[in-house]
Amino acid sequence: MDLLRVEHICKTYGSGEAAVHALKDVSFSVPKGEFVAIVGESGSGKSTLLNMIGALDTPTSGRVFINGKNTFAMKEKALTIFRRRNIGFIFQAFNLIPELSVEQNMIFPLLLDHQRPNRRYLEELLSVLGLEQRRNHLPSQLSGGQQQRVAIGRALMTRPSLVLADEPTGNLDSQNSGEVLALLKETARQYEQTVIMITHNPSIAHTADRVFRVSDGVLTDLGGCRT
Repeated sequence: MDLLRVEHICKTYGSGEAAVHALKDVSFSVPKGEFVAIVGESGSGKSTLLNMIGALDTPTSGRVFINGKNTFAMKEKALTIFRRRNIGFIFQAFNLIPELSVEQNMIFPLLLDHQRPNRRYLEELLSVLGLEQRRNHLPSQLSGGQQQRVAIGRALMTRPSLVLADEPTGNLDSQNSGEVLALLKETARQYEQTVIMITHNPSIAHTADRVFRVSDGVLTDLGGCRT
């Protein structure tokens, strides 16, 4: 069964001669457990597509199904809860809360949902991410690679079925980029999650199970790239 199904998504900003067609009739599906990379030039529409998948923006037309649920048919409150419980977001800029510790940042999405953190799972994530000795540190006391590890932990803490990563290695050096990518792939495999990652780096895209290219709002499936 496909975990994600995107059907005829179009997104247009503005109208008339000033209209910008950011996405043009985009359709594809992704089965559970697949690691997908989306590549494209700046302004190609790949970030817009990720926002549609994550229900952070609404399409001009088309539908998105996650676990068989039509996200854009939901009322706002129900969509917020569904998104919080089913989608994990990893951003290029980390987006950690500076006043909170590593552990507090990781469990924050659960607290927003009025849920009690599973301490065993938290300890497991801290261990997998190599953050056990940093659990009480603030983001300002961490390296860029460590901050991105916290962001990955926060995204995984709710056990989402879908993880969306927007240039997760964009602010990291090559060594940290490789480590974070390997970690993201390993945790996705370990916890049976579907990952969709935007990247401008061909070598990073090459490690994915499948690669999509977005150009001028049109999506092309480039197939599998792994050897």
